[in-house]
This record gives sequence, C-alpha cells and structure tokens, in this order.
Amino acid sequence: MARGHRTLLVALGACLVVLNLISNGSQSSYGSQPVLGQAQLRTRANTVSSGYAAMHAIPASNAKKAPRGTMCRSSVEDFGPPPAAPQRRVVITGLGAVTPLADNLKDSWEKILAGETGVKRLEDVKFDVLPTKVAAYVKDFDGSKVIPKKDLKQMAPFIQYSMVAAKEALDDADWHPESEEDRQATGVSIGSGIGGIEEITDNHSEFLDPARGYRKISPRFIPKMLINLANGFVSMAHGLEGPNIASVTACATGSHSIGDAFRLIKFGEADVMVAGGSEASVEPLSMAGFNRMNALVTAFNDDPEKASRPFDAKRAGFVMGEGAGVMILEELEHAKARGAKIYAEIRGCGSTGDAFHVSAPSGVGALRAMQAALAQGGIKAEDIDYINAHGTSTPVGDAKEAETIVKLMGGPENEKKPYVTSTKGATGHMLGAAGAVEAIFTALAIKEGVIPPTLNLEEPCVTEGITHVAGKAEKKEIKCALSNSFGFGGTNACLLLTAPPA
Repeated sequence: MARGHRTLLVALGACLVVLNLISNGSQSSYGSQPVLGQAQLRTRANTVSSGYAAMHAIPASNAKKAPRGTMCRSSVEDFGPPPAAPQRRVVITGLGAVTPLADNLKDSWEKILAGETGVKRLEDVKFDVLPTKVAAYVKDFDGSKVIPKKDLKQMAPFIQYSMVAAKEALDDADWHPESEEDRQATGVSIGSGIGGIEEITDNHSEFLDPARGYRKISPRFIPKMLINLANGFVSMAHGLEGPNIASVTACATGSHSIGDAFRLIKFGEADVMVAGGSEASVEPLSMAGFNRMNALVTAFNDDPEKASRPFDAKRAGFVMGEGAGVMILEELEHAKARGAKIYAEIRGCGSTGDAFHVSAPSGVGALRAMQAALAQGGIKAEDIDYINAHGTSTPVGDAKEAETIVKLMGGPENEKKPYVTSTKGATGHMLGAAGAVEAIFTALAIKEGVIPPTLNLEEPCVTEGITHVAGKAEKKEIKCALSNSFGFGGTNACLLLTAPPA
C-alpha cells in the first residue's frame, strides 16, 4: 500500500475514534468528570490500537482470543463491592508455653502466682565480655521430648520452643485435625522478633575461616534462621494446611501474631489458628546490642532476682528473656460444636504506630491501640478489670505506660482504678514471645479469677488511678482485660479479652 493511502486510512481511523468518544464520553460510568482516569486512558489507547488494526485488515486468525467461556469486560466496568465479610466470634481453647520458669505452661503459671522468678545469673563464659550478667533464660530444655531427634538438627532453639509450646496448646485444646476439611481450616501464625540470630553469628564465624569457610556453612543454616520456619515446622508436624503467616514487629510480635490469627478467623479465612510468638534471644550478640543501647539492666548483677522490677522507682533497664507462647484460637460455634473448653474470648486487637522515636514511646500510640481494641469489642474503659501491662522495667517506658493507662480510664480520679501488673518481673522481657506469653497469662487470669503479681514492686512510679498487685497473686473476678505490647519503631498492639460467652 502506498504511503499516502496508509496515512489517509490512519487519519480516518483516528477521526472515527474521536467521534465515538465525543458521542459516548458523557455516558461513561465515571460521570461528567472532565479529567480522565487511568482506566479511561487505557480504554482509549486500546480503541485506537484496535481501530488501527482494523484499518490494516489484520486477519482474525492472528488476533488474540479470550479463553473459551470467558466474558470480555470493559476495563471501566464496575464489578461492584466484594462480598461482605462475616463477623464471627473468636475464643481461646488451648494454651502452651516455654518460659524461663519452666518448659511447660502449668509449672510456669504456678510459679508466676507463687511470686517466683526465672531471672538468673549468666553462667556461660561466652557472656563474660558483657556488662550485663543476668538474664531470664530457658534452662534444661529438652526438645526431644516432643520433636523427633532427626528433626532437631534442622531447628534453631526458637523453632524448638515453638514446637513444644504448640504441641502443648493443641493437646490442651484436644484439636488434632484429621480430615482434609479440618486441616485446611486450621492455620498457623507464630512470629519472632529476631529468629535464629545465633545461627547467623555461628555460621558467620565459620565462614571467616580462610581454610574451610565456605565448606563449614551448614546446609541447614537458612531454614534455621528464617522466622517463618517456626510456622512451617509446626504446620508440617500437625498437618495444618490453613493460613500460614509470621509477624515481625519487635516486642509486639506475639500480640500482633495473635491479632492476625483473630482476624483470619473473624473474617472467615480459618476456623482454628495456632498463634503466638517465640524467641531465643539470650545470646551474646543480641545482648551486646541492647547493652550498647543502655537498654539492659546492669545495676543488679549481684542480685539477679531483684533485677526485673516493672513500675518500681529503682527500675534500671529490662532483663533479656526468651521462650515461646502459643494459644489455640477458634471460631465460637466451631468450639461449642465439639465441646471444647473455653478460656476466654478475644474481642479486639488494636494496632497503631507512634511515628515518634526508634525506642522511646510517645504514649499517644499506646492509648489509641487500647482505645481501638475496646471499640472493636464494644467495651467501655470503665468495664476493664485488669491490664497485663507491657511494663519492661525501663525508666521511661513504664512511667509512660502507667500514665497512659490512667488517661485511658479518665484520669487519676477514675472510679474503676483497674488492676495493672506486669509479669515481666518473673519472665524478663521475652521480646517477640512476650506478648503471646502475657496474653496466655491474661486468659488464665480470667479463667481462674486471679491477678498475677508484679515482682520487686516496692515503690510504684505511678500510684493514682490504677491498682497494683505486688509480690503475690490476688483473687479477683475478671470479666474484661487488656494485654499490652509495644515494640521498637513505635509499633503497638493491645488485645482485648473477656470472660467466655455464656
């Protein structure tokens, strides 16, 4: 075809397109808005292109076709809103934990109520270079009681802790899905703050060996390091094929993992979730980093049991802890149908960001997280009986949290004056596992009607507007409780738990 004829045909095609757009533009689903959106621009481009192809008589056999049975749609067509998500109730039916107090929940809880502590002096010589000489570490742990020995070599300690806690929680809930339907409706949400960090340091040391460096790197290194492998191994051990996710939000990880699982059940993506957090953080590099931030306590090296003292005037930094906490969350009707025991109901999970400082809290974000959890659950602040506080034993953080709780309740003169304690006096700060373990303690407090104490609380930094329980547990009916977790980077999580539905 001559160049002149081709140019004429292109021009005619373009005119036809313009006329078509002029006649139909005001009929668009975008209304009379003169500014074109991206969808309209793409439509125009496609129309011009197809017009050009038609003018050049491209054979139909060469054109791309939609798959048989597929309806072709305009890119500007409105598909309408997605289906409304269900609003289902979520309850806690199983609990498990590995803590610095014991390798199971039963013994850990009994020691918490008795006022015992898991804080000990560091004995391994690898910690000798550190200013801090105390930690709340897991002692005499034997994962082979639950994990086959052939699998132990594939798992970093934080994964082993997860496996043991998950097995205890599943047994407690009496939930061992066998049918394909039940397995696919059961998921895992277990997070960690720093995962297999000692695997990184150990393999790096091997890699620096000039003679055998590369050959000394373990083929298991990557799986042992990855945080989501706690989920992976738990799901494989129990055949759980539902949602499989892992949160990493520093010290709020455990609570966010439970919150994620709560939402997955609430909105119908799972019926049962294995949820919690795990950490194996008592190792030299992690502790050195926190020491350099002046975050770890050094003032009680000769008196380890007194080192973690949340809300006390003599608090001087947190004690590094480790372990795992796992709970079984379940849709209410699913739990009732199989006759499961119910510890408590989760009614909300408030998640906010401070956008303020790497490590110092603003207080505003924490307040909004608590308010969000209450709003989700339809609960008023004056209905709160107990708050398991984040309370890490740091000078700034504890005071700010206590003041924020008082503000939530309406000020120092509020009539309720809820009970506020921090179990970190006994467990130390378990980082990514903390929120999960503390949510478990909160569920048990509701179930058994008892307030776990704050250890070493001799002179509270805030006394007005809240009620402290120091030294030993106190019997008290609890119908509504909050569990707070705040992390570096200004990430905040607050779980709202209430007594089981009637």
